[in-house]
Amino acid sequence: MLFTAGLGTRMGALTADRPKPLIEVAGRALVDHAFDQVDEMRISTVVANLHYRPDQITAHLSGRRNIRFSAETETILETGGGLRQALPLLGDGPVYTLNTDAVWTGANPLAELRDAWDPARMDALMLLVPTERATGHAGPGDFDRDADGRLHRGTAFVYTGAQIVATGGLAAIPDKVFSLNLLWDRMLMEGQLFGLVHDGGWCDVGRPEAIPLAEALLREAKGV
Repeated sequence: MLFTAGLGTRMGALTADRPKPLIEVAGRALVDHAFDQVDEMRISTVVANLHYRPDQITAHLSGRRNIRFSAETETILETGGGLRQALPLLGDGPVYTLNTDAVWTGANPLAELRDAWDPARMDALMLLVPTERATGHAGPGDFDRDADGRLHRGTAFVYTGAQIVATGGLAAIPDKVFSLNLLWDRMLMEGQLFGLVHDGGWCDVGRPEAIPLAEALLREAKGV
């Protein structure tokens, strides 16, 4: 699941005529940087949710044979509501979710999650970076992490927007529009939310001033 429906208001004038996933970093749209990770994994079905300027997203991605679209026409359903609406397209079982407003260096984030996923004890596995290495991120971290990888609310680590998550708990949430934080809070209470530290760099491209930071991170990874 790629989250591509947001208004991108923090990007200011850059999203006046385009959705945030089509903003360019190092000459390429943010959503294409996300697809770099997806394509390496040869994932057969990818769903992108749509709301703001959906025609531009579909035009940009429609040439991909593995893409499907989940339209949020009346209102943005947020991450939780958007994922639940997309489940008929995604199928049963745990799914990857990936935000499209970040760039990555180092190991493929989805491969890292796949290799560490343990469905016997996990309902979700998040990819994290230490707060001090969260390039472009403003504010404190999101979680603390035990030695066994179990998460608690805290400030030591920032969630990168990549995870594997079991989707069964979504049906029990009555709201139509809701954040995945509601699902995570239930998993936290049950000790089923885990985190893995990313082996590489990550930049949150949520604001215009983060674009040169992301481009510098990518150059550094290429040794330029």
